[in-house]
Amino acid sequence: MSAEIINLKQARKQRARDKKATRAAENRARFGRTKAEREKEERLQSLAGEVLDGHLREAPTSSTAAAAADEAQPPEPDLKTPR
Repeated sequence: MSAEIINLKQARKQRARDKKATRAAENRARFGRTKAEREKEERLQSLAGEVLDGHLREAPTSSTAAAAADEAQPPEPDLKTPR
């Protein structure tokens, strides 16, 4: 009737691994999403952005066209210097 001899260091490490695996399983259940779910969410976000952009008063301009428009406007007067 002798008890089984165990290495306490190994038992402690195994208990920590088991606890970590349990927590990982809980997190997968709580936060995990399938690839199809992620892709569906991306499509919905993209569609929502397109709908929102469709309601703009003016179409967005490219960065080069915006830069050219800025150069065409006359400079604003400097109000800090007296005339």
